[in-house]
Amino acid sequence: MSQISKRQHAEWFRDSSPYINSHRGKTFVLHLPGEAIDHQNFGNIIKDVLLLNSLGIQLVIVFGAAIQIDRHLAKENLSSISHAQIRITSSEILPLIEEVIGKIRFNLEASLSKGVVNAPEGLHDVLVSSGNFLKAKPLGIVDGQDFQHTGSIRKVNTHALRHQLDANAIVLISPLGISPSGEIFNINSKEIATEVAAALQAEKLIFLCKDHGITDDKGEVINEIQIGDIPESEPFSELSFASEACKKGVSRCHLLAYAEDGALLEELFTRDGSGTQVTRSSYEQIRRAGPQDVGGIIELIRPLEIDGALKKRPRELIEAEIEQFIVISRDGMIVSCAALYPFGKQGELACLATHPNYRKKNRGEVLLKAIEAEAKLMDLNSLFVLTTQSAHWFTERGFIEQSISTLPESKQSLYNFQRNSKFFEKPLV
Repeated sequence: MSQISKRQHAEWFRDSSPYINSHRGKTFVLHLPGEAIDHQNFGNIIKDVLLLNSLGIQLVIVFGAAIQIDRHLAKENLSSISHAQIRITSSEILPLIEEVIGKIRFNLEASLSKGVVNAPEGLHDVLVSSGNFLKAKPLGIVDGQDFQHTGSIRKVNTHALRHQLDANAIVLISPLGISPSGEIFNINSKEIATEVAAALQAEKLIFLCKDHGITDDKGEVINEIQIGDIPESEPFSELSFASEACKKGVSRCHLLAYAEDGALLEELFTRDGSGTQVTRSSYEQIRRAGPQDVGGIIELIRPLEIDGALKKRPRELIEAEIEQFIVISRDGMIVSCAALYPFGKQGELACLATHPNYRKKNRGEVLLKAIEAEAKLMDLNSLFVLTTQSAHWFTERGFIEQSISTLPESKQSLYNFQRNSKFFEKPLV
């Protein structure tokens, strides 16, 4: 490993350590479709699942088998019909479906039972648990169509699931459910993953998909989407199930590409992730700063102080004036900040800064609007700023250059002529 890659590895580990700690002991439900099981990246997915288990994450894996079932039916010169995108499971094809799902289940158990390769003693053995954690019921007759042995979930045995998860087992759930009378029903695996995640109030429900997540009109992956902003989606799509899970109490859902090596780790252990995160409320929040944010603000503004874009502020000063700050936090990291200082009927906008990696989403504009709103609540007539390198940014947003002699007197006495900052003011209407 080269010196550069060693440094990169160390930096990645430092950045991921907060997530390692926060994920430990949490419950994640992972939906593994049949396409992912068939894909050449499947071996890497299993390695990453085992790594998550070794880090103390409680895992439930729900697997699908649609393409394997279709392939096996074709081999036997059989076929199944669908109604409203739901497979009708006849008595004729049910044994073949059971055969396919049973084979996949045992292969998955074997893959997971290999444990973490080249791990220290004690990390090799992995407990994999599967069983009748679900109670099923028939779909019955819908729109005049009898779905026969196709069913849905009647109940999730959360007590039994918790018992296995607390024993550090990886729980494996197939797309088959058993009714109280002993009948076997074929159930949509995405529905199972959603209902299990909701029943467990899981921290995360993760769908491995063909695509990298939800994309915008330009084809770029949308990093985060709130359920209130989700456009009408296809029924039985990962997005529709993710939205349903969030409405039922799951904290966050994730849509990741099963073909991308490391997508699962990148999504869980980096701030910006790999695919699309679906949430009830944004994990990026704008709020008033508190004492816990002092370190984050210092880390954010230090490079700008070194470059001369911001004047230097000692830690003691930031601690004393922390209530003047408004911040944007992203999953616990301060990515943008600004402060408001009143001078009579004028307010100074100070220390406006955004992390270099997060300057493409107009966070500076968002903070400016928040500061303006705060200034109006304080009954201030105008907002002013002293800047050395951002004059154009402020003039484009309605600030007008003024003479230094018109600064508030108390501010003039603190003016640093060596910095030669320009003075811009904007009336608040």
